Amino acid sequence: MRYLFIPSKAEKNNATAGEVAEPDPWVLRTPGLQDGYAIHQLIAACPPLDLNSVYVYLLLCEHFSGTCVVAAREHDVDGFISAYRLPEKPNTLFVWQVAVHERARGSGLGQRMLQYLLEHVADVQFIETTVSPDNQASRRMFESLAQDHAVSLQESEFFEQSAFGEQDHPSEPLLRMGPFVRITA
Repeated sequence: MRYLFIPSKAEKNNATAGEVAEPDPWVLRTPGLQDGYAIHQLIAACPPLDLNSVYVYLLLCEHFSGTCVVAAREHDVDGFISAYRLPEKPNTLFVWQVAVHERARGSGLGQRMLQYLLEHVADVQFIETTVSPDNQASRRMFESLAQDHAVSLQESEFFEQSAFGEQDHPSEPLLRMGPFVRITA
């Protein structure tokens, strides 16, 4: 089974009749322990993402690998999405971090990794995430995902700036997309 995917306007405009697509330079796959340190390095190279310890990324690779995706090209990790199912809403995938290395930005890799998760994580009907108001690139990526799948995107208050205590961290509103419709091939 797969999810119904409606190509974006950019994808439609870039497609030419009879055009042969170039081979994909990335392999999208679930992460393994061997990826933990490389993922930590990727997140460190992707401000304003919050950098966690290597230990956290090792846990994600071990305990949550089925809901995460890594994009690798040759020996480099160019992309990573950490996500997990919400315990009280098992049909909802919460996307925690989306990281795309500078050398891969503008390629649609973030969108492709989100699509990978929709196709490989069973029974997902909704995606939730938090994105600070000033992170326009991430907001556009999730808006595009919702538009491409013809699903609603709702924004609501979630983590207010005051919840971060002494840290200088912007608020993190909740974005909820769905319901995504799975189709059989």
